[in-house]
Amino acid sequence: MTTDENLTENEVSPQKEKTEKGDECNSCKNDQEVVFIQDLGFNVKVAAPGVEPFDIQVSSMELVQEIHQLLMDREDTCHRTCFSLQLEGTTLDNFAELKTVEGLKEGSLIKVVEEPYTMREARIHVRHVRDLLKSVEPIDAYNGADGASLSFLNTVTAGDIMEKRRVRSDPVDCTPPDFIMPGYSNEKDLPLLPLHPVSKEQGSKLQCLKVLTPSGWNPPPGHRKLHGDLLYLQVVTMEDKHYHITASTRGFYVNNCTEEEFNPKPQNPSYLSHSLIELLNQVSSTFKRNFSQLQKRRTSRHPYERVPTPYQVYSWVGPQLEHNIDAIRAEDAFSSKLGYEEHIPGQTRDWNEELQTTRELPRKNLPERLLRERAIFKVHSDFVSAATRGAMAVIDGNVMAINPGEEAKMQMFIWNNIFFSLGFDVKDHYKDLGGDAAAYVAPRNDLQGVKVYNAVDLEGLFTLGTVVLDYRGYRVTAQSIIPGILEREQEQSVVYGSIDFGKTIVTHSKYLDLLQKAGNQLKILPHKVVNEKGEEVELCSSVECKGIIGNDGRHYILDLLRTFPPDVNFLKIEGVDLSKEATALGFPIEHRHKLSCLRQELIDAFVESRYMMFIKCAAVQLQQLTVKKQITPEIPQIEKKEEKEDNEKEKGEGEKKGMEEDEAKRIVESMTDSITSGEKQEMEDSTKEIVKKAANAVGSLKDTEFDIRFNPDVFSPGVVHPEPTGEAYKKQCQLVKDAADFLLTVQIPAFIRDCLDHNTAPMDGQTLADAIHNRGINIRYLGKITGMIQKVPQLEYVHRIACTELVLRAVKHIFTQYLQGLDMLSIACAVSHFLNCLLSSCTNPSVTVPDQINSKKRSRNKSKNNKNKQSPLAPSDSVTWADLSPKSLWAQIKKECKAYFDWELQPESGEAFVTQFSITKTMLMRSFCMKTGIQILIREYNFEDKNKQTFSDEDIVNMYPIVKHISPRATDAYNFYTTGQSKIQQGFLKDGYELISEALNLLNNVYGAMHPEIAQCLRMLARLNYIMGDHVEALSCQQKAVLMSERVNGLGHPYTITEYTHLALYCFANTQVSTSLKLLYRARYLALMVCGENHPEVALIDSNIGLILHAVGEYDISLKFLEKALALNQRFHGAKTLKVAVSYHLVARTQSCMGDFRSALANEKETFTIYKTQLGEEHEKTKESGECLRHLTQQAVVLQKKMNDIYQGKSKTGLPPIQIQPPSMGSVLDMLNIINGILFVQISQQDIENFKKEYDIRQQTKSETDKPESSEKADLKEIDTDNKEAEAAAESKTEESVTAAPAAVMEDIPVS
Repeated sequence: MTTDENLTENEVSPQKEKTEKGDECNSCKNDQEVVFIQDLGFNVKVAAPGVEPFDIQVSSMELVQEIHQLLMDREDTCHRTCFSLQLEGTTLDNFAELKTVEGLKEGSLIKVVEEPYTMREARIHVRHVRDLLKSVEPIDAYNGADGASLSFLNTVTAGDIMEKRRVRSDPVDCTPPDFIMPGYSNEKDLPLLPLHPVSKEQGSKLQCLKVLTPSGWNPPPGHRKLHGDLLYLQVVTMEDKHYHITASTRGFYVNNCTEEEFNPKPQNPSYLSHSLIELLNQVSSTFKRNFSQLQKRRTSRHPYERVPTPYQVYSWVGPQLEHNIDAIRAEDAFSSKLGYEEHIPGQTRDWNEELQTTRELPRKNLPERLLRERAIFKVHSDFVSAATRGAMAVIDGNVMAINPGEEAKMQMFIWNNIFFSLGFDVKDHYKDLGGDAAAYVAPRNDLQGVKVYNAVDLEGLFTLGTVVLDYRGYRVTAQSIIPGILEREQEQSVVYGSIDFGKTIVTHSKYLDLLQKAGNQLKILPHKVVNEKGEEVELCSSVECKGIIGNDGRHYILDLLRTFPPDVNFLKIEGVDLSKEATALGFPIEHRHKLSCLRQELIDAFVESRYMMFIKCAAVQLQQLTVKKQITPEIPQIEKKEEKEDNEKEKGEGEKKGMEEDEAKRIVESMTDSITSGEKQEMEDSTKEIVKKAANAVGSLKDTEFDIRFNPDVFSPGVVHPEPTGEAYKKQCQLVKDAADFLLTVQIPAFIRDCLDHNTAPMDGQTLADAIHNRGINIRYLGKITGMIQKVPQLEYVHRIACTELVLRAVKHIFTQYLQGLDMLSIACAVSHFLNCLLSSCTNPSVTVPDQINSKKRSRNKSKNNKNKQSPLAPSDSVTWADLSPKSLWAQIKKECKAYFDWELQPESGEAFVTQFSITKTMLMRSFCMKTGIQILIREYNFEDKNKQTFSDEDIVNMYPIVKHISPRATDAYNFYTTGQSKIQQGFLKDGYELISEALNLLNNVYGAMHPEIAQCLRMLARLNYIMGDHVEALSCQQKAVLMSERVNGLGHPYTITEYTHLALYCFANTQVSTSLKLLYRARYLALMVCGENHPEVALIDSNIGLILHAVGEYDISLKFLEKALALNQRFHGAKTLKVAVSYHLVARTQSCMGDFRSALANEKETFTIYKTQLGEEHEKTKESGECLRHLTQQAVVLQKKMNDIYQGKSKTGLPPIQIQPPSMGSVLDMLNIINGILFVQISQQDIENFKKEYDIRQQTKSETDKPESSEKADLKEIDTDNKEAEAAAESKTEESVTAAPAAVMEDIPVS
């Protein structure tokens, strides 16, 4: 199925999902025997009225509905919506799969038959026409509506690069724009307008109609209904003619109505047409001309620019859009339905039922799992968009509360079957835990809990659909509603857990059973707590986790805010002392709430590390025992005893306790073996003793085996434990303290090591947060991490990003409070004032308070005592926001950094901060807007003027919500992907390629067309295609990856920047030189916008730009970029690394081309010295560099001799032209491959065979927990080629480099 058609699946209205549920049972029967889902693709002919018959490609798995969608999207049939498809005279069922349609085969003819309209069909038709008319406008993308988002790749490359391959005219214009030249951003701020480049055609706006709107004569009166009138429209054409149009069952025609008089009789001629567009084509020639151009423009766009994204992506800058009359938009805004929902039978969706039913779908085999995951994902993304709309409506005051009599902070809302509550401390619920501060983080913690229980995916245990939104300073939690919960009091419904933080506690055997199963995976310990009557109650979760059995009989758990154990580093508890490492770092720090928990990633890493300790400890003792007895047990390979699912995470802890891990495991296995084979009674006793000792050494909860699980209720205020002085409880407390310690002593250093090895190179606050979260470190540790990184000069760039992130997070906290006191009519003024205080150089920004407030100012004192009833959402009269000044704001920021992150912010003002860390105000502005959901006007801002403020209220274009939700995963696709990776690492490129292509197929099956994981999969395929020599296919995959990354990650996301650099390489390989430069310039511009010039990623981009400019003979500019890359590489990789050697060599090459042999010699000498010390005299790289030196010396001598002749007057001719050979494209490409970490290792077949044997042997003996990087580096050394060189290239992008043939390093889809 071609991409075009694949995409339409996504646009199918939600009906389809409903019917799929019905169809699943039938389709699964036939699929039982299918292991791989092989879509059978075939062609059918379609005959539509007024068009030549045409072929389309379909697949047996599709629904008939998808052909419908395709026809509504095609240029020549898009004006039809109301038709049926017929095969040999029988009408096809829209929701049947094509393979179930009898007689449908290759070459069948399907007829499109116009059907009579109904009221609903007529409305759908009008809506579809409206969508077509605005389909090329970016309005939805800027407004953040309907899954539209921006993409500028085809503007940057001036058209589709795949099209360009056919047209071979590539004039090479290579001059980079000024603002991306090295050093520009030090003097001036980066311009903002190039972020959204304007293409040539965007300038000319194609307007087809002035107005198309439902008429005021609607609905048709009774007697007209009986004549088939469905609705009336009013149209004003570009020629300024007014028409009133009737939609009847037969189609559309012009009637005799005017604004004043109702006369529904048809005009003569009435232009009756089945489609509104055919009618408009007849009455307006401008419409006809512009509409056909519009269609060409619409269909010429890449499908990936048009398909909606599953979750809305918002843009932080936008133009002032012109606002047209659009009745359909107006109607949508005030209905609670979401666009196409009115087409679902049964009207509003029961979200809870849909979310839980999809979880209950069968999942025994691949087809079933795919259907299930697809349904889960679809319903979930619909739920997120409904929740987003609802939360905005609640804060905008468009929804009535269900408890309107109560104080506003306590109000709750229901809209579209979703329950909304605000993040305030209701009824002093969180009084002991930190009041409002606790109530603000509780929803986020709860979401983490929902995420992990969903990932365990236990049959019979249900969680609520949960979305947490921040909008206009308020935190809103949106949840699906448990059936029946609204009819009864909470006390009656809760059958498990506690609603008052541990005073009254109940339990339930079914819940204990379910939660214990889930708890085994999540390392949660079943434990007892004491209620206020003094009875012991058994639980398998924290006390405030509640179990409610809904009216549908399902077991729901909610309030999962303390699924994981508390973080004692941030709790001050009487009588609890932390380790000396923790106290040295200044812990415990009293946080502003007591809900700080450890992350799941940390728990997994901790258990994994303790397991290794256990194994090693036992092994050491066993060795001593064996030595004593002189018994050498044989070492058979046995199933390991307690490895449950502990080895999921690869952890490289550098503790080599006693001996190597393989060795240790082998000994322990032999020990368990001797127990099972029942020999030697005394051996068995001593082994029990050994296990006991090892278990005690690692703090295991049981003596007889390795058991590390956590009691989430330890250290909880208000929870009483039985025997608080007993051994068992002490052990549980100790484990929680150890885990918090492990975070400080192992995980934080491991993160810093990752940065030093360039395994992670965060580019902005978001990627930094992801990197530390992957290590299980919470953001509240960022202050401490920043302090540690400060001491490592090589990580200066990470330090800069971390400091910026700390300041901006503090600003966000202050801004949230600031927004809550605002009146609607002063939001724009207040936000622009805040931005002025934060970013403008103006020392006292003036404020213009909207005058409606001024008139009220006098009555300010009266309303003091009536404060409580006032809604927090209602306007407050105060204008305290206007008192903010740059000075007072900065003082608050310093205070917040210290209070929240325990970090001292040194600079005394924003100006000083920007200068000290050499960051640009544009970077701060971008990050601030993205964190707080502000959209500002896209124009050039002047931050430097001390007398004029930077922002005015007109610059604040919009505010949008920041949405947090879980992301359902495509598990099978993920498994295919990882298997594919390991195949590639073993050198089976073809097999790996097939597995990853299959993964892509499955990802599309589950997620539809657009998803961040699909973008990564496409990048991987592009890389593989490139290595296997298919440059065209690589270009095609990578183009899709860039488009998709722009759409789903955002224009300036670090992933998007990486995609751009990859695409540039493949463009160059396809001889599109100027395009490849444009892409690199774009990548550099985005990198400057995101992280500034001093970053290792920029060094890579600069090396690429320099090399290509060198290739086209622009030596002067090339040298600037290469010298910058050299400086950056020295700074971040160390002066004597291979990366720096390559940089020196590139600079020398360019200088020699410019005839500056002396400098070239000096630089090539540096290269030679590094190679000599790192690789040795005999290495071919060292020899090559030596050759190069000889050649340069020769050239220099010849030149000097000529010059001497001239000086002494021997020669009259003047200088001969220097003979410079421009490098061949091939040699440039080789060099590009090296710096981008792609190596082609030349190996004979025999070597490969030996290598595979060697690999298999090593695989058997290798322990699973080895870090993949190290094993791959080892593999590289196996191959007797330039291993150091391979490392050099691998270094340049460890996680992404791939070597052809055996050794390869791959990037991972990040495991969320």
